[in-house]
Amino acid sequence: MTKKNSILSSLVKVPSAVMVSVITLYQKSFSPDHGALKNRYPHGFCRYYPTCSEYSKQAFGKYGFLKGLVLSTWRVMRCNPWSKGGMDELK
Repeated sequence: MTKKNSILSSLVKVPSAVMVSVITLYQKSFSPDHGALKNRYPHGFCRYYPTCSEYSKQAFGKYGFLKGLVLSTWRVMRCNPWSKGGMDELK
């Protein structure tokens, strides 16, 4: 692989890495399942396993920015009071 291709492939991964960092920051601060508020919800708050934020981190890491964004958005749209929830792992 040439140096130019190496730099280009690294730049393509930057948006996904930024999203994973933002999600991690959210989890450590505001998340009712992972952050400071998890004591208020001892049995968890999210209807799905893994949680929506963890699912999104996995999607961005595995599929990159665009497909990760689509999968994350679809998951969050399905997470509502009328959803049964349950096990929903990334494929």
